[in-house]
Amino acid sequence: MISVSQVCLSFGAFELFNDVSFMVNPKDRIGLVGKNGAGKSTLIRVIAGFMKPDTGIVAMPEGFVIGYLPQQMIFSGNDTVIDETLKAFSEIMNLEKEISAINSELASRTDHSSGEYFQLIHRFSDCNERYSLIGGTAIHADVERTLTGLGFSPDDFGRKVSEFSGGWRMRIELAKILLIKPDVLLLDEPTNHLDIESIQWLEDYLQYFQGAVMLISHDRAFLDNVTSRTIEISLGKIYDYKVSYSKYVVLRKERREQQMAAFRNQQKMISDTEEFIERFRYKATKAVQVQSRIKHLAKIDRLEIDPEDTSTINIRFPTPVKSGKLVLEIKSLGKSYGIKKVLNEIDLIVEKGQRIAFVGKNGEGKTTLSKIIVGDLDFDGHLKVGHNVKIGYFAQNQDELMDENITVFETIDRVAVGDIRTKIRDILGAFLFGGDDVFKKVKVLSGGERSRLAIVKLLLEPYNLLVLDEPTNHLDIRSKEILKKALLNYEGTLILVSHDRDFLNGLTDKIYEFKNQKIFEYIGGIYDFLQKKKMASLNEFNIRQNNSEINSEDEKDFSENKQNYFEKKEFEKILRKVTNKIKESEKRIEKIENEIKEKDKLMTDPDYFHKNFNNQDIFKDYNRLKDDLDKELKKWEKYNDEFEKMNAKNKFLK
Repeated sequence: MISVSQVCLSFGAFELFNDVSFMVNPKDRIGLVGKNGAGKSTLIRVIAGFMKPDTGIVAMPEGFVIGYLPQQMIFSGNDTVIDETLKAFSEIMNLEKEISAINSELASRTDHSSGEYFQLIHRFSDCNERYSLIGGTAIHADVERTLTGLGFSPDDFGRKVSEFSGGWRMRIELAKILLIKPDVLLLDEPTNHLDIESIQWLEDYLQYFQGAVMLISHDRAFLDNVTSRTIEISLGKIYDYKVSYSKYVVLRKERREQQMAAFRNQQKMISDTEEFIERFRYKATKAVQVQSRIKHLAKIDRLEIDPEDTSTINIRFPTPVKSGKLVLEIKSLGKSYGIKKVLNEIDLIVEKGQRIAFVGKNGEGKTTLSKIIVGDLDFDGHLKVGHNVKIGYFAQNQDELMDENITVFETIDRVAVGDIRTKIRDILGAFLFGGDDVFKKVKVLSGGERSRLAIVKLLLEPYNLLVLDEPTNHLDIRSKEILKKALLNYEGTLILVSHDRDFLNGLTDKIYEFKNQKIFEYIGGIYDFLQKKKMASLNEFNIRQNNSEINSEDEKDFSENKQNYFEKKEFEKILRKVTNKIKESEKRIEKIENEIKEKDKLMTDPDYFHKNFNNQDIFKDYNRLKDDLDKELKKWEKYNDEFEKMNAKNKFLK
């Protein structure tokens, strides 16, 4: 479908791509990975046609449609959200205008027998036929469904785009790209501005998208849920793995070990050859052998390997002073911005050692409550900070609070104490400050670089309550892993605002969902919460059903129409069958997922993987389980679709 053939690209003396070739096939789901600066975004721009390679070809069929979402965009215009999104359907919108204009003209003309009138009729017919063919009748429903999935409420549709932040405007652009239904989607960090619900919606959308997908993401869960092929860019070359990200990590480790062995063997051979040359360079009897080996060295294609990744660095927070058992007490807290109520009658108790996540759609008050806790916002109600609580806060604008006139290294050197001082360069490297970057002044850093520096600074200070608001937004996967390891070993209390499921997994044991000005408590981790969310509508139905059965005699007595009563009972009987199918399917899904987890544990064990690398039965069994899971999930989705349709009908009957 897309052929990338022998592409080379350099920036000055730096070679970014060297003879890169691969194919993007129909319905491929490709994750593009590699360390920062490897060229991931550049490669996508080359494929999208926004950059040209020095040599090589990117070929695709004529009329091929590409949907490209970059990391950063320049926004303009002052249309409403719905009007801006409808620009994705320029042909349909032009046809609507033309059909309306022809309609008006036909209504005003009286020359019904003239040739011009018949031409108008033919044009009107052609426009209507084309309008129906390209889906004109369904575009408004598609637009509303897509905008809702990406987090917009119906009240937002009529608001001006200029009223929204850059993140929300990016969602509008993503909606436009999805709605044109391109042949291939090229997405550069599409989840950066999405909340968990929107990310899950996008995952579901991409699973059923008919075209190919190539994406860059630092969200490991998103990569695993969407992609089935991983292309790594390393030192100007690509390595193509026909597996999802987590499996790629295992295979990459195996490949790197082989590369390291080959590299060490070559280095030993080079060293031995150079030693021979130096030893016998001036002996006439060895002149032929010396010259032969000099020529041999000149012809060697010297192996290169990526510098060792920094995820093995073990950073620990300094041991904080002990706080009292009660860390935070919030009662009847409220917050409004003008006439807009964001939080209403919030009650929250945080005790020493708890690990809490704030989740929910953007704009529901997560950041607002975080700022209230650290004292950055006024509020109504009661908030008490416990005895000896020292709060460390990472805000999305935390970077603005640093001294701009000192260097990156000096910023960290001023807070580092003890043995950690010897690792400052390594720690900064782990958060993507390599080489001379550590000597840059803070004032010349980008927003993303400042955010990373603020996280490093926070890691080295002895706070006993950490409030972190989206700390992973500007981190790559390795940096996230380092931060997560540090937080797992952190001895204080943690409040974390994040939409990154893989990062949250295992870090928190209580979830607070922000919704409709309130907060709702869920005990357990992020995946427990997401599972409970899936069950929420089902539980609500069961409660209504039980109440219905208890009061069935009352319903019979007061029913205005006996026939409607029996129809309703029959309807509920069918609905119970669907409910049972859902429960049975969920049990099967849980059983298969547990089997897959066991397989994953084995396959991520280096010793086991190495011993069984050539045992195809293991991989076949693993793939069978994945196929079984996919089939069962499709059944579960089908049953839930039936349930939702019938539940909607049930509300109508009531």
